[in-house]
Amino acid sequence: MPVTNFSLEDPFEYLAGFNAWHQTETAPGIIPQGTTFLQKGKYGVYPERVSGTSFTVPRKDSKQTFLYRLLPSTCHDEFIEAIDHPFNASFAHEALNFKPNQSMWAPIQITEEDDFVTGLRLIGGAGEPTMKKGVAYYAYTAGKSMPKNQAFDSADGDMCIVPQKGTLDIRTEMGNLRVRPYEICVVPRGIRFHVSLPDGPARGFILETFAGHFELPELGPIGSYGLANVRDFEVPKASFVDTDEDTELLSKFAGTLHRATYRGGIFNVAGWHGTYYPFKYDLGKFNAMGSISYDHPDPSIATVLTCASEVPGQAVADIVVFGPRWVVFENSFRPPRYHRNTMSEFIFLVKGSFGPEPMPAHLEGMFGLSNTMSAHGPSAATYDHATSEELVPQRIDEKNMGLMFESCYQIGTTKWVDTVPTKMAASPAGTANLQKVHIPE
Repeated sequence: MPVTNFSLEDPFEYLAGFNAWHQTETAPGIIPQGTTFLQKGKYGVYPERVSGTSFTVPRKDSKQTFLYRLLPSTCHDEFIEAIDHPFNASFAHEALNFKPNQSMWAPIQITEEDDFVTGLRLIGGAGEPTMKKGVAYYAYTAGKSMPKNQAFDSADGDMCIVPQKGTLDIRTEMGNLRVRPYEICVVPRGIRFHVSLPDGPARGFILETFAGHFELPELGPIGSYGLANVRDFEVPKASFVDTDEDTELLSKFAGTLHRATYRGGIFNVAGWHGTYYPFKYDLGKFNAMGSISYDHPDPSIATVLTCASEVPGQAVADIVVFGPRWVVFENSFRPPRYHRNTMSEFIFLVKGSFGPEPMPAHLEGMFGLSNTMSAHGPSAATYDHATSEELVPQRIDEKNMGLMFESCYQIGTTKWVDTVPTKMAASPAGTANLQKVHIPE
């Protein structure tokens, strides 16, 4: 670090910078100068606007992008519910089960016949997309690319996609992104995309936020530099496909998948400018903060992206990274203490371990949920080791990466997640061997 040494190179070019106004075109003059909607654009391109926020939000919060297309996105037939699609068959309108238990699951097996959409499974969530309030957590597995002439989008919210195994080539309306393990990608609400697999089978996790958009957390007393920095986010450059082959559109709307046919290729944007677009980030560039004196710090200092709620300082969703770093604080209990949080915590392991203690390789891809006010903390073995080990500086190196989706909502889980073959022991079971202490009178 400070960048990840990827085994698979990225062939695409990007614009740099988070939450900024960007402009990109495939030929000079596609984007008109001095105006947005010419009476007739160069080559006759069709202008179109995508609004990710209301028109009258404060300027700093505005998410609007102007597209210049070979055909407008209106050129499709009527959407109908895709009743026969595995996505709907798995969990459409399924009631969530809310319980205070901590849960842990072993990695999901990759099904070779699934693509990104057919292999998408809802783990749980809270709220209601029709009210634009809440979150949803998904796992995906894919053994093959999506069909060539197919595109997917969610009208329900922004999706943060985190590969755990395998690389995703994501073609969006704004251009291409290659997203590998140790990277994250955000595709905003309503932006259509296609996923292909350039490096074999894939597995990962998705956080969808129904409310607002992802932002960088404020730095407060950290100052002006640290955590994820603005310059390190990568935005796709315009790249279009000119084809007369129709596109099957799969759109998630109010939690249900719908299908329509678009005339020609949907990825036909020859230029765009604005503030509403997909982006990716290399977690290897995260500038980790931590205690260099005493006490285990709160995980808020490991926040990459956040989606704010109506309550100041309380997040609808945080993306938190536990990656390479030094552990040096002295005369302190170093693992996370036993705790109960008002925030729910969904964790998963990309590679190696969350901390200095190694974990078996077969657990890469495991995931777990500690719900609101669910007690959790280290196992008896971890506690015994942490209270007796010599406190020397410890390096958590590049072979380790874990993430957490944290939310102010209580998270309900689906019936599907209870069918995951191996449910692991969570910390209440892991603390069965803890001995009660006695204080002399």
